[in-house]
Amino acid sequence: MKKARLLLACMFLSVFFVSHALAHTPFCFCSDNGNGTILCEGGFLDGSSAVGVRIQVVDANGKIFVEGYLDKKSEFIFNKPSGEYTVIFDAGFEHTVTVPSSEITEQQ
Repeated sequence: MKKARLLLACMFLSVFFVSHALAHTPFCFCSDNGNGTILCEGGFLDGSSAVGVRIQVVDANGKIFVEGYLDKKSEFIFNKPSGEYTVIFDAGFEHTVTVPSSEITEQQ
């Protein structure tokens, strides 16, 4: 009986901690506006604001093309660089999302 209670308690705690860990998971979506600019929108799955989160756009060697911060709409617009690049959404420790240019498509 003790083992069953212990197992049940462990299962409950694991569900609690997994849901808590996923609650503040960051996301970043970028799309090509078709006019030479890229729009990136970021946030967190729990609905937390991403206003002020740092965004960097880097080339394959890590050279920074442009950097800035998400605005009050949690958006960042930049001029599309030529060649391959990566957008980095950096909200701090273990809250980083990278979006390679190969995954950025033009808005329909």
